[in-house]
Amino acid sequence: MAGLMLQGTGSDVGKSVLVAGLCRALANRGLRVLPFKPQNMSNNAAVTADGGEIGRAQALQALAARAEPHTDMNPVLLKPQADRTSQLIVHGKVRGTLGSANFREARRSLLAEVMQSYRRLEARCDLVVVEGAGSPAEINLRAGDIANMGFAREAGVPVVLVGDIDRGGVIAAVAGTRAVLDPADAAMIRGFVINKFRGDPALFADGYAAIERLSGWRGYGLVPWLPATARLPSEDAVVLERASHDAGRRTLVACPILPRIANFDDLDPLKLEPEIELAMIPPGRPIPAEAALVVLPGSKATRADMQALREQGWDVDILAHWRRGGKVLGICGGYQMLGRTIADPLGIEGPPGEMAGLGLLDLVTELAGDKVLRPAAGTALGAALQGYEMHMGRTRGPDSARPFAMLDGGRPDGAVSADGRAIGTYCHGLFASTGLRRALLDWIGARSQGADYAHAVDTALDAIAQALEEHLDVDGLLALAKAGVG
Repeated sequence: MAGLMLQGTGSDVGKSVLVAGLCRALANRGLRVLPFKPQNMSNNAAVTADGGEIGRAQALQALAARAEPHTDMNPVLLKPQADRTSQLIVHGKVRGTLGSANFREARRSLLAEVMQSYRRLEARCDLVVVEGAGSPAEINLRAGDIANMGFAREAGVPVVLVGDIDRGGVIAAVAGTRAVLDPADAAMIRGFVINKFRGDPALFADGYAAIERLSGWRGYGLVPWLPATARLPSEDAVVLERASHDAGRRTLVACPILPRIANFDDLDPLKLEPEIELAMIPPGRPIPAEAALVVLPGSKATRADMQALREQGWDVDILAHWRRGGKVLGICGGYQMLGRTIADPLGIEGPPGEMAGLGLLDLVTELAGDKVLRPAAGTALGAALQGYEMHMGRTRGPDSARPFAMLDGGRPDGAVSADGRAIGTYCHGLFASTGLRRALLDWIGARSQGADYAHAVDTALDAIAQALEEHLDVDGLLALAKAGVG
């Protein structure tokens, strides 16, 4: 059994994609490989077969490795729900709330549980590919670290540092990381990879050599910009902030980017549809009047996001859209926002209280009880549905007599307004079901091409794996993993 860890010079350098690509490349070689991330911070999560939740990126990496997602692949998940607090998920289950004041000390005690998960994975495979978080250069966070060097040293796993040339300054980023690290931490790093290169690689030959000279680490390759990455599920909200739209003759689907937006990869399958223009609407911009459908996405803090929606004036936009005959789809937290009230008597997501929703569905929601985490399968709009549920709270009222879906076991889900123009559901992943996506697009007067989203993701992973085989020294990385740090 062996392990290899990719850490980065910063966030969004492409670690998640590289881990996924390596998992698929090694799986294609016939190796038993599993992904692992000690600590993730994300509101994009996936339900696992063992009844928990992990970061969406680790679920994708499991798919890349041709393995079933498991809570051991991401033992600590932090889900931000306010500026200074996050819901703490350990081994897939909610353990409470972690605040900035006790963040360092609280996470220190989690290292033992992180190691338990890693050792279990290690015993199941030939190689564990580990993803760090942020950067080890954030030495102000080193005390109590479980995400980067704290884990690497405890597990004895060699580290390869990933630098992002697309953002500029990559020579300084890699060499600077070397300069600020404690010598014992720096000794864990055995090489580097430069990611997201555009143009002629020969133009960076001197820069690549300079990094080797300044850091003392060997390079394992220069990875080009990978267009196939755009076909993978969105992981990070930073992607949303770069979005724009130009609908032209296409049918416009608009989704406001709420502060605590969660599981926004629900919308990714719409990118396969040539007749659809998906517009992620950032704060400060109105929801376009020409939208055929407004989607209210999942939320980690429904009441706070409902308040933010009002502050942006998006409630006015949505109600005007509604009066013009437009249609609205609410998923999970968005479903709760469509109702008359959202109550949090126990203060699960913030101070206890109640607030009004949009009132497009005659329903009320109370945030109470255990968190629901389970697969969801059944039928909706006459088509098959395959997805998952991940929510706090119970929603009830007259409109629930018209459920959106009937799930296996005779369990109803969601609601449809009396006029059929508002749909709410707790089911994530509904656009990934080809037939249901076609039915939903029919509902707004658009046609579906019928592309298989799962196939599109799988072929993208194969394309990324092939690129890494061409541009990385994969044999060298394997040898490094097998040699360890001894």
